[in-house]
Amino acid sequence: MIDLRQIYDIDTLMMWRAEVIRNVFGEEPDRRLLEANRRYYSCHIPDENHIAFVASYDNKDCGCGAVCLTDELPSPDNPSGRCAYLMNIYVREEFRNHGIAHRIVSRLIEEAKNRECGKIYLETTADGKPVYTSLGFRDMADMMKLS
Repeated sequence: MIDLRQIYDIDTLMMWRAEVIRNVFGEEPDRRLLEANRRYYSCHIPDENHIAFVASYDNKDCGCGAVCLTDELPSPDNPSGRCAYLMNIYVREEFRNHGIAHRIVSRLIEEAKNRECGKIYLETTADGKPVYTSLGFRDMADMMKLS
C-alpha cells in the first residue's frame, strides 16, 4: 500500500534533497549547495508556497515530491497568473514500477489545483516522461506543462 504524508521538517527535506542530487545528478552535494537549499526551504515552507510529501510503500519511505507555488503574468490560458513547479519527484530505485511516482505527482497536482494554479510545470528526465505524459502533461522543449 502506498501512503503519502506531508512534511514540513527541514532536516527530512534536506535528507531527501541530498538523495535526489546524489542519485539523479550522480554527484555528492557539497555543503554550500545543501546550505543554499536549506535557506530556500526555510523561506518558503512557512508561507505555504512549498508543499512536500514523502511516500511510503509497505511502511518503508521510498520517495518524495514537492511543488513550489508562484505567480506569473496572467495570460489567456492562466488568467489568475498562479502557477506551480513540480520539484524533486523521486522514487528510490528498488521501489520503482509500483505506481509511487504517479501517486506522488497526482497528489501534488491536486494540491496545486486546490490553490487555484492555472499552470503546472516541471522539468524531467527521459525516464520521467512516461509518468507525466500519462497524467496529461505535454512536452515543451525540456519543460512539461499540464494542459
